[in-house]
Amino acid sequence: MKSRVVFTLFTIAVFITELAMAQPGLPGAPDQAPIDGGLGLLAAAGGAYALKKLRDKNKNDIEP
Repeated sequence: MKSRVVFTLFTIAVFITELAMAQPGLPGAPDQAPIDGGLGLLAAAGGAYALKKLRDKNKNDIEP
């Protein structure tokens, strides 16, 4: 009977120290910046410029 009490107290002590040394949880997700009109227009302009460059390169490669 005494060994059960000692084992139970030891087990409780181990779990209490685990709880006491636990790290805090992860913080919540930060607020995300919206992608509004300005950044969308900039991405569209960059895509159009890249498409123009590719077409010009292919046009020059085809002509002798």
